[in-house]
This record gives sequence, structure tokens and C-alpha cells, in this order.
Amino acid sequence: MEAAQPARWGLPLAVLIVGMFMSVLDVTIVNVAVPSIQRDLGSTLDDVLWIATAYTLTLGVVVPLSSWLGDRFGLRNIYLLTLLGFSAGSALCGLAWNLDSLIAFRVLQAIPGGILPVITLTIVYLIVPREKIGAAMGMYGLGIVFAPAVGPVLGGYLIEHTDWRLIFYINVPIGLLGAVAAYFVLPRDGRRQRVPFDLPGFLAVAFGLFAILLASEEGQDWGWTSYPVLILYTAGALSLALFVVIELAVKHPLLDVRVFRHWQFTNSLILLSLLTVGLMSMLFFVPVFLQQGQGLTALEAGVRILPQALVVGLLMPIAGRLYDKIGPRWLASIGLTLCGYGTYLLCNINPDMTEGDVILWTCVRAAGMGLAMMPIMSGGIASLPMDKVNQGSAWNNVSRQVAGALGLAGLSAMASSQQAQILSDRSALLHADTLAGYGMQPPHPGGPAELLRPFYGLFRNTQLAALADSYSNIFLVTALLSVLGGLLALGLRSGPNPAATAPAEPARPKPEAEPEAAEPQTTESRPREMAGAH
Repeated sequence: MEAAQPARWGLPLAVLIVGMFMSVLDVTIVNVAVPSIQRDLGSTLDDVLWIATAYTLTLGVVVPLSSWLGDRFGLRNIYLLTLLGFSAGSALCGLAWNLDSLIAFRVLQAIPGGILPVITLTIVYLIVPREKIGAAMGMYGLGIVFAPAVGPVLGGYLIEHTDWRLIFYINVPIGLLGAVAAYFVLPRDGRRQRVPFDLPGFLAVAFGLFAILLASEEGQDWGWTSYPVLILYTAGALSLALFVVIELAVKHPLLDVRVFRHWQFTNSLILLSLLTVGLMSMLFFVPVFLQQGQGLTALEAGVRILPQALVVGLLMPIAGRLYDKIGPRWLASIGLTLCGYGTYLLCNINPDMTEGDVILWTCVRAAGMGLAMMPIMSGGIASLPMDKVNQGSAWNNVSRQVAGALGLAGLSAMASSQQAQILSDRSALLHADTLAGYGMQPPHPGGPAELLRPFYGLFRNTQLAALADSYSNIFLVTALLSVLGGLLALGLRSGPNPAATAPAEPARPKPEAEPEAAEPQTTESRPREMAGAH
């Protein structure tokens, strides 16, 4: 089969980045629209939050399907269909007439939205020459890290100046133009072997991920020790265990668990999960504190953390080029350690911190993220045989989705528990003379309102201090996880891509008496399998 020409992968990569960026951006851009949707549709906050919960749960169900769909119908065809489907789902969300219809349309939107990242990542590894994969992944990774940071800023601007429906409508022209460009630019992939659909495996993994994600999303409201949450976690874990048994027994597994025999790939998923937890914690807790602790709007809070996204956007392409020369080990280890230091700086979060403090702390952390993210992802998938890249892409996205949901849920539960405990402890330390210093000595000539006003100020300060301390502990935990990841990254491959630097040698005929065992070729040693653009 004809290999894609190295000089022709730039434009197809740009088209893939557009689709990837749009699907990831939609996850965070919707979050800032929740208050406006609540006011417009007249629903409670808990009900409106289901527009995000339903999207996350659907992703957990459809992502495992991505690999089979790509093999069965062709990567290019599925990419076109999912891009058009995402645009159609976005348009329906903008047309929603009540909350129930909006939640239903979000589910429809999430089906192609979960498949897109898997398909795009697989296509990248098929069209990009092996000696350029680091540089290509450096550009591709902007959608993974840059889009979530841009989402709150763009969403906040649209909400303040237009209508919340525009955050969905904006996807329609982008998706349509991207689909037209993909039709003419993306190369056709060759025919693949059609394998039967693994229905038992799909049911097991879909229910397992659905149960675990639902328990994580609703654990804060239902109670982490409540029977529904415990039952969901237990049933989800058992279902995933059954899924592993099924996949090891069937001839054509939906998601091949044998890829975890490759330690480079397994290690990359662990490191990627740690990075995702740290990224989600920063993108969630810092804006929340800026709004609750310093009274900023969602747009103002988003602008404060936007510089860190620019740092990531600057360093990712550089890290990709360095990956092609020195491999993933040192970039990942240094990057994760830098992430840990930047997250440790965030432990100083407090109501009196300046804008410069926030920008500096988040940018230091972003520098580490920009160095580590793509070398980890590229090195892990590159260690797999070429025929397992689609499987690796699916596992890559499953791990990021699950790690992000579980990590954020666990850290949020820890923050709430610590905040309540710290507030209780500090309130117990208040003595009568302390309250008297805040004007609590009766009688007060201004009446009850003036009597309570100073006490409210004291309570507010105590509450903000408790919030800051709880978030500080959260960042300390994520900083330690990042440093641990820096140590694990030392197990990644070091040195330039062997296939890119090995000198050409003339083929030597092998004696017939000494047949050699066929070895699986990895993405670092096998030519591309997609034909050139038509």
C-alpha cells in the first residue's frame, strides 16, 4: 500500500487539529453558561448541571466503540461522519426549548464528540512520518491542553455579550468547513479486515464506565458513603473486571487489554492520568477561588488563567521537536517535576494574592505541562505495534476521561471535607473578647443589623481562609503526584527515534535454514498505511 509522503502531512494535520480542538473546547465552554441556562430555562442548578453530566457519561460509553468503528468503516469516513454529527448535535443544542431537550441533545452531541479524539489521534500516527511524529504531536496536543483553558474565556465573553445558545451554534460553521476540508485533504485509509462486534465486551465496559463516572459526578450530592454511590462503584468495578475476562477470551476484542503488556505504553497512561488530574484541578479550583474569594466574574477569572494556556501553546511544538531528537524520558521527567513545583506555588492561594501571583504560578505549572504532555503520549503510542495504534488511541482517551472525572471528584470531596473541618476548628477558637473586638458587645445603638454587620465580616474572612487552606492542601496533593510522575517518567525511552537515525544498510539475504520469527512492528519502525490524498 502506498505510504503517505512526508511533505504532505502538514495540511491534513491542521484539519485534524480543528476537529480535535472543537470537540475538547465544547467540554469547558459549556460550564460557564450554566447560570445563564438556569435563568433562561427556569430550572434548578442541580438539574442544569446534568447537561455536563450527561455529556461525560455518554463519552464513557462511546469512546470504547471508537476503535472498532474506525477499523470497520474506515478512519476517514468515521472522521467525516463524526464531525458532521457533532455539528448537527451542536445545532440541536442551540435550538433546545427546555432543559429535557437540551440534555437529550447533549447526549446526541457527545456520541460523535467522544469518537472524534480517538479517530484523529489514530490518523495522525498513520499519516505523519515516524521521524516527524514528535513535532506533529506537539501541534496536535494544543487541542488537548489549550482548548480547555480557552473555553471559559470564550464562553464568558459570549455569555456576557450575546446569548448562551451561541456557544453551541459557533460549532456549526466550524464543523461544516472542517468536514469539507477533510473530504478533500485527508488521505483514504486502506481496506481493513472486518471483525465481528464484541457485544459482551461493549456491554461490560460501557456499564462499568457509566457506573463509575455517574458515582463520581453525583457523589458530592448523594454522599460518598451513601448506598447508591457505593453500589455504583462496586458494580462498576465488577463490570470492568468482567470486561477484562471477556477481552482475554474473545478472538476479536473490542479493546485489546494485551496492549498493557507494553510497559512503555502502560507507564505513559499512568503519567498521562497524573497530568490530567493536575490539569483539571488547576482549571477548576483556581477559577472557582478567583470568583468566590476575590469576587471576579467568570470572564475575568478566565482571563487570569489564559496566559498559562499561551505558555503551553508555545512550548508544546518545541517539546515535540525535542522529542524527535532526545526521546520522551527527560522531557517528561523535567516537565512533571516543573508541574509539581508550579502546583506547589499554588499552595499560596489566598484572598489577597495578586493577578501577577496567579499568572506566575499557573505559567510555571503550564511550562511543565507543555514539556511533558506530548512526549508522554507520543512515546507511549509509538511503543505499540502499528496494528494496535487504534486500540492505543482508544485507551488513551478512556484513561484521560476516567482520570479527569475520578480525580476531580476525589479532590472536590477532599476540599469540601477539609473546608468544613477547618471552618469548624477556626470557629471554635473564637472567644468572647474576639467577638467584642468586632463590635459584638450589646447593646448596640444601631440595632440588630448594625450589631451583626461586623460579625458577618469575621465569618466571611474565616470562611475564605478555610476555603484557601482546603484548596492549598489540594494543590499540595497534586504537586506530590506530579513529582511522583517525574520519577516514573525515568522509565520511558531515552534517545532519538531509532528508526529516524539508523543508517541505511543494504538488505542481506537470509539463509533458508535459519527462519526468523516475525516481530511486531511499532509505529517507530513501520511505514504509514494510509494512501496519499486524492
